[in-house]
Amino acid sequence: MSVGNNPPSDWLGSVQSLLTTVVIAVFVITFVVQAFQIPSESMENTLLIGDYLLVNKLRYGGGGFADRILPYRPVERGDIVVFHYPVNPSQHFVKRVVGVPGDRIRLIEGAVYVRGVRLNEPYVRHSSHIRDAFRDDFPRLNLAVPEVTSSWWRELHTLVEDDELIVPKGYYFVLGDNRDESLDSRYWGFVPQENIIGSPLLIYWSVRRGDEHAPASEAPNDKLYHFAYAITHLFQLTRWDRTFHLVN
Repeated sequence: MSVGNNPPSDWLGSVQSLLTTVVIAVFVITFVVQAFQIPSESMENTLLIGDYLLVNKLRYGGGGFADRILPYRPVERGDIVVFHYPVNPSQHFVKRVVGVPGDRIRLIEGAVYVRGVRLNEPYVRHSSHIRDAFRDDFPRLNLAVPEVTSSWWRELHTLVEDDELIVPKGYYFVLGDNRDESLDSRYWGFVPQENIIGSPLLIYWSVRRGDEHAPASEAPNDKLYHFAYAITHLFQLTRWDRTFHLVN
């Protein structure tokens, strides 16, 4: 039995298979799902720092012909959405929609009212016992605070009627589930429809911060030490109960 080089047809088939895989992967990443990491506590306890998400980019439509043939649906109140931050579109934020076009929004002592009816929000977390007039009684006590962007401060006064904020067509009002630790629509305004990327589908991995568990170090390069600790203790730092957890 003789052994020779693989014929050209085998190499060609391997290259075609690889290119097909790459094309499918690019298509999926571009149009179907995208990976994101949660960097802040603003959505606790629904989403935690260290959660790695797959985001469903096919959930919402763009109002065109494709809406008729693909499984799109409108953004609804209560949805968690990933979007381009309106103040800096290069950044991605994740928040929960509490106001859709036409809604009249008001917060009274931290509770959200839409068209005069209090929302049932069992997922909300209040991490501070200190009352904040702007944060908890929005927008009736719309006092100037440092976190509020100047453009939103100017626009806010034109959209308030009878102490309620009216959500315009094509825009959404979003809040973090951790209401006391979230810079959201109260501070920078609405999310345009076109900024919305999709909704979190799955937590495919979740990991605790390694520097919270690592022993004290006097190493000259402390960041490198904590990084090495996280890599060598990856199994222990992984939140296995959150891995492959569906987001709702």
